Amino acid sequence: MDESIPDGKQEMMQSGHEPRTECIRCGQCCLNSSPTLQKEDARLVLEGRIPRDALYTVRVGELVHDPVEGRSGIAAKEMIKLKERGQRGGCVFYDAEERACRIYPSRPSQCAALACWDLSAFMRVYEGAKAQRTDVIEDPTLLRLMAEHEERCNYEEIAHWVWAIEEQGEKAVKELLNLLRFDHDLRPLAARRLNLDAACMDLLFGRPLVETIGMFGLEVKREAGGAFLLTALPRDRRAEGGSGARKPPARI
Repeated sequence: MDESIPDGKQEMMQSGHEPRTECIRCGQCCLNSSPTLQKEDARLVLEGRIPRDALYTVRVGELVHDPVEGRSGIAAKEMIKLKERGQRGGCVFYDAEERACRIYPSRPSQCAALACWDLSAFMRVYEGAKAQRTDVIEDPTLLRLMAEHEERCNYEEIAHWVWAIEEQGEKAVKELLNLLRFDHDLRPLAARRLNLDAACMDLLFGRPLVETIGMFGLEVKREAGGAFLLTALPRDRRAEGGSGARKPPARI
């Protein structure tokens, strides 16, 4: 193994086959992860060639795994990714039976540039500017709602109250639960009032906070009456690269 190449790139270049110079449609690149949209990919969303309900936003401050670098850390910039297929992982548009991409003519630029035997073209694309929500959402009402949600439910605010639990106790937990509830309730309300597909909410507002709160070593449980209960995750379920309540996590 070449020690000069980060772990994630090593994995991308190793597929269990002899060295080659052409794609054999093994599907490994599609199964490893889903692509992040670059700035130039915004047109694919605006033109409807990549549907909004197939995308989600990684917001600033959120725990994310970088398959290229092979490590997890905190997102320093906003990103938009294609959704993945549940626990199995892999791009939602990969057809395992056909060993093919279901949106191949409109695939994102990272996919078009990737050749697992030579990552030079991919890295040039990967290092370019990433698309953000304001590149793919044009409706003023949605933009205003997204901005209000970000102002109230940003990860800096979430982290502030998580780290305050040790000193402020119940007050910090109450503030945190209010934010989690607001984020949770806004999604179906926005979908209903604005006549939007509920599957688009992960693009507009990022992944639900009741799911991503796990990056802080916490989880939300629903009580019988619908109330939220905040508890600590067992150590063996805490995410790699995440953070407990006592210190901020590292950024990537």
